[in-house]
Amino acid sequence: MRGNRHLTIVIKLGSSSIVHEKTHQPLLSILTLIVETAVRLHKDGHRIVIVSSGAIAVGLRRMDVEKKPKHLPRIQALAAVGQCRLMALWDSLFGHLRQPIAQILLTRNDIADRNQYQNAQNTFAELFNMGVIPIVNENDTLAEIRSIGDNDTLSAITAAMLQADYLFLMTDVDCLYDKNPRTNPDAVPIEVVEDVAALEADVSSAGSSLGTGGMSTKLVAARLASSKGVTTVITRSSNPGNIAKIVEYCQSIKKGQPEASSQPLTPANEDPLSNSTSSLHVDISKPPLHTRFLPDPEPIRDRSFWLLHGLAPNGTIFIDEGAHRALASKAGLLPVGIVDVEGQFAQQEAVRLVVVPHKKRPSPFDLPDGITTPTKTSTPPSQSDSECKPPLEVGRALVNYNALEIARIKGLQSTQIESVLGYADSEYVALRENVSLIKRDKGGNRPATPALASSAASLEALLPQRPSREDLRV
Repeated sequence: MRGNRHLTIVIKLGSSSIVHEKTHQPLLSILTLIVETAVRLHKDGHRIVIVSSGAIAVGLRRMDVEKKPKHLPRIQALAAVGQCRLMALWDSLFGHLRQPIAQILLTRNDIADRNQYQNAQNTFAELFNMGVIPIVNENDTLAEIRSIGDNDTLSAITAAMLQADYLFLMTDVDCLYDKNPRTNPDAVPIEVVEDVAALEADVSSAGSSLGTGGMSTKLVAARLASSKGVTTVITRSSNPGNIAKIVEYCQSIKKGQPEASSQPLTPANEDPLSNSTSSLHVDISKPPLHTRFLPDPEPIRDRSFWLLHGLAPNGTIFIDEGAHRALASKAGLLPVGIVDVEGQFAQQEAVRLVVVPHKKRPSPFDLPDGITTPTKTSTPPSQSDSECKPPLEVGRALVNYNALEIARIKGLQSTQIESVLGYADSEYVALRENVSLIKRDKGGNRPATPALASSAASLEALLPQRPSREDLRV
């Protein structure tokens, strides 16, 4: 069990926190405070990681380009130019405090390969042992558009990879609100979120013109990190000294010290000293304004997280409810429980697992002649019965057979695989160790976050739990 003293803290900074949106000039005042905060926490014995956007924005300034282009090769070229200067800036700022840093660039392919995923974990561990602060960014020069999606998601995957204690998503607002505080003076801050799926908050912020994320991507990142047991915090980037105060406050709660007040949090004093890192021992009964996403009390295992969020699915396997129950009972996926297949995928590639309503399956003795001829993968079963449940994605799996092979053996007993295919690599379409199921709250385990506004946008709309058939097409 990790001690309370030495923590792993991931701090994510978006482009709008690093450079000015219009002039693309580095925001040295904020960056300097971030560096001071990171070094102070590091000297206190904590392991610090910074996930930094901004390569493209810095490249725009270096090349005197006014707006971010739409042509992908041009964007990637600007990222290549900007990444050098961005790291030089970080190195210069940390160098004043004699703190070594390292650059780590990741892409989806780096995370999708299990060996490379573990190599990244080992590299982080060795950097921590050497007293180095890693600076992480997605490798925009090589990534396909945004292979991971955005740096909010990258920071969540990084935090999960490191089994971090805290993930700070720094933004241009103090916290989440039930309504847009810029247009609604009566907006109420959301202090603690216990159930991300039940959260109702304003997510109308679409991010800056330089970035790819917004408030909605931060909620997705919070859900990913929380599922791995990481406490996720949204707070204002212009007050980086608040990071240490919030950590101290959260640690006091974990140690069993009750919160002194149940009143809504208020913004930090605007006194210039409130932005300084020189006063980290503060009155923890009055923490800076922030939104805190509580970690799942039963976090998923590292390999399960990698299967769910590190791999891009290449197809879909539709299974019946019996197969789903068997998987939930730690059994592997047998061909008899497979209803249909969609997409083209190879052996040992990732697929979605989707439960479909019960449908009478033809007997294997009714299969047409010429079964040894590969059959075309068919469309998912239709839902003519209005009372049928819609398809529900329940997890991901690495498969032992390709799409055409699974289409030929679906619904059969494992003993029939060799007679149909001419070989049988495994009795299972997917071993249980290569299956990760999506964890869903069964109700009653944790109190749901209260709905704060009937007109608020629900995260459920952003993260659909029951995808339509069109959503599942590859």
